[in-house]
Amino acid sequence: MAESGPFRSSASAVQLSGRLLCWSLAAAMASAAADASLHPDLRWWGAVWPLPWWFTGLAALAWTVLRAREKAHRTPPQDSTRSDWEQAA
Repeated sequence: MAESGPFRSSASAVQLSGRLLCWSLAAAMASAAADASLHPDLRWWGAVWPLPWWFTGLAALAWTVLRAREKAHRTPPQDSTRSDWEQAA
């Protein structure tokens, strides 16, 4: 059992990478909106505002790999009933 504390979470790596993906995408859109609407004339802004887009790409890659690994290790149901996914198809 994991220790309880302020920095402990029961979330899986897939969930955490998904959260990172969402937050980095939100930061990327906010920085793009600030760049488009405010046109900041700061020397460092041109190098900083695209960083959240890079983090979004890396987080998407990490989430994809972790999710694929999670699905590969999951065992399919052994009973004869069809899953919701099969019934929807």
